[in-house]
Amino acid sequence: MQIGKALLRLLASSLLLSCSLLAQQREVAITIDDLPAANPRLSGKQMNELTSKLLATLKQEQVPAIGFVNEQKLYVKGEVDDRIGALRQWVDNGFELGNHTFSHMSLDTNTLQAWEENVVRGETVTSMLLAEKKMKIRYLRHPYLIVGRDLDTRRQAENFLAQRGYKIAPVTMDAWDWMYSGAYDAAREQGDTAMQRKLVDSYLEYTNQVFDYYEKFSKQFLGYEPKQVLLLHCNWLEAEHINELIATLRKRGYKFVTLDEALTDSAYSLPNTWVGDDGQTWIDQWAITQGKIPTGQPEFPRWVEDISEKYRKSGAQPY
Repeated sequence: MQIGKALLRLLASSLLLSCSLLAQQREVAITIDDLPAANPRLSGKQMNELTSKLLATLKQEQVPAIGFVNEQKLYVKGEVDDRIGALRQWVDNGFELGNHTFSHMSLDTNTLQAWEENVVRGETVTSMLLAEKKMKIRYLRHPYLIVGRDLDTRRQAENFLAQRGYKIAPVTMDAWDWMYSGAYDAAREQGDTAMQRKLVDSYLEYTNQVFDYYEKFSKQFLGYEPKQVLLLHCNWLEAEHINELIATLRKRGYKFVTLDEALTDSAYSLPNTWVGDDGQTWIDQWAITQGKIPTGQPEFPRWVEDISEKYRKSGAQPY
């Protein structure tokens, strides 16, 4: 009898734990910018190798993702077919593509008309590839996360995008993998495996800090954690280590969902009047709109920034 009661208590405890974990289930959508690859130094062949490795891991881990394209990067003499081939891998493997403008154009430093033309110009090849799978471009990601220099520009741009059938792809989590990427590429080119490992470890730790901060901050002013949208970039750091990032987020209790699923969260319909010349996550934008200025964000490692800046000045633009 005592054994039976003990077993019942154990089963009840397990059920409560399962219900608790279910209630705490976090969700995140993976979005990847700057296709066919962030680093313009890469050849078309290298872009295909990078893409193949990245997508193979995503498929193996059963993680949905959407990639955002800068079509200007396709037009390199003698490499156009290879670079388009890297994009084709995305749709052939069941992933969606979105528009990141033709030339990664900022809506802050250019006229609205020029930006709109850049958006349209960025549709050509991406639309063709999606059409082969009976799909259309549905999402646009603002370069630098800049949505307009003033509210009028933001609203006009939003109306323009809506008329062309776009939804805006927001970002709630950004661990600056583009900055780590510059340093990682430099170490990779030099064959410095110890530095590569140091950078990966720092990146995963910083990602944990970013998620910890925004999870707590969103609870403070929203009352809960929304379904998150994570910004990543198409680079060697992610291609070779996104499996570790996925494991890190799973340890935090995250389930991976599509961008469509993430945007069903009611938070994405909150009033948003933020504008400016520095990109902000949507969590920050919602908070600023409500007069709640974000403070205490985790500090990015200065040593990583220094290495990445040196690499960019040498001719690369890893973002």
